[in-house]
Amino acid sequence: MPSNKSVSDAPITQFINCRILRDNELQREDLWVREGRILDPEKLFFDEQGYADKRVDCGGSIIAPGFIDVQINGGYGIDFSQASEDVSDGVSFVAKKILEHGVTSFCPTLVTSPPEVYHKVLPQVKVHDGGPHGAGVLGFHLEGPFISAEKKGAHPEKYLRTFKSGGLEHLMEVYGSLDDVAIVTLAPELPGSQSVVRELSQRGITVSLGHSAADLSQAEEAVQQGASFITHLFNAMLPFHHRDPGIVGLLTSDRIPAGRVVYYGMIADGIHTNPAALRIAHRAHPSGLVLVTDAITAMGLPPGRHTLGQQVIEIQGLHAYVAGTKTLSGSIATMDMCVRHFKQVSGCSVQEALEAASLHPAQLLGISPKKGKLDYGSDAGQSRLHLYFCLPAVRAAVVPPLCPQRFLGC
Repeated sequence: MPSNKSVSDAPITQFINCRILRDNELQREDLWVREGRILDPEKLFFDEQGYADKRVDCGGSIIAPGFIDVQINGGYGIDFSQASEDVSDGVSFVAKKILEHGVTSFCPTLVTSPPEVYHKVLPQVKVHDGGPHGAGVLGFHLEGPFISAEKKGAHPEKYLRTFKSGGLEHLMEVYGSLDDVAIVTLAPELPGSQSVVRELSQRGITVSLGHSAADLSQAEEAVQQGASFITHLFNAMLPFHHRDPGIVGLLTSDRIPAGRVVYYGMIADGIHTNPAALRIAHRAHPSGLVLVTDAITAMGLPPGRHTLGQQVIEIQGLHAYVAGTKTLSGSIATMDMCVRHFKQVSGCSVQEALEAASLHPAQLLGISPKKGKLDYGSDAGQSRLHLYFCLPAVRAAVVPPLCPQRFLGC
């Protein structure tokens, strides 16, 4: 048998009896992985004369890219918006737990907070790859405080900010630093916001529009300045109106710059968005839909009282409310639940449901060359678990429960 040592000492794993999500299709072929990278079998066979050191029979399962959650506030008793000396430990704990639900990369999300919280929390967590220890961190998502008081949702009004003269300089005063920040959610109607959108985009930070009373023209202007995402579509924004559809109108706007895509987050937990609204959004702009959990501290815990930044949250059934109100404040859903619900109520294909939680968020963040796909050279499971999980064969056109313990490499 030929040796694999001419290229690398690392073992090669071959996954057999599986269907691979690739190029928007479920393809019946084997998957070869070495050193956390997907291999081109032709090059392996003919150039290296390589072979598999280990074979894994997937039993007819689907192999799909790992989920990417770009809006998650915490979970399992951890609140990312709470300043402490061990923020990094809390993020690592959540990162380990969400692997069980197919999430291999995420953006820890901070809700509107006083400046001292940002100054304490942000320096403690750095962008890093995932592995058996937990999902990778892609950078923070800072949701607020530069949002609309009218559409604040569960964000505490006393900590909301507007842009003073200087724009980005004022934002830097509040946050302290933009190192390891991936996404900033702001309201584009705030005076001075358009220059901030432009400058953040030029720094490679994804700008998302949300918690906003913006009309369509204000939203379109923000997109032309570089904004590319909508935070939890339909929630905390003006409702669709036929004379001015507001931010929702970006899904079909003809003023999006050529070659650009506007993505939008959807909390498909069965609570935040009526199935009919979810179907309308998906059918209007399927390639832009990004599933998010917007999960809070209470995810994975029994009902009771918890925190979301500066607010007290009360769990009633599957609903999370600001205590003493009926204001929704995030969800307690896991990503696999959102994928399953989206598939069931939208009527989309299995491929579309999986890509809404993997390929689309990767494209949003500009990391799709390495994540969100199973292309040759993409990040793979094994030692770093960047990419995928196994899903049992689909029956009756309904996504069945995920198989949390069958991560590749485990």
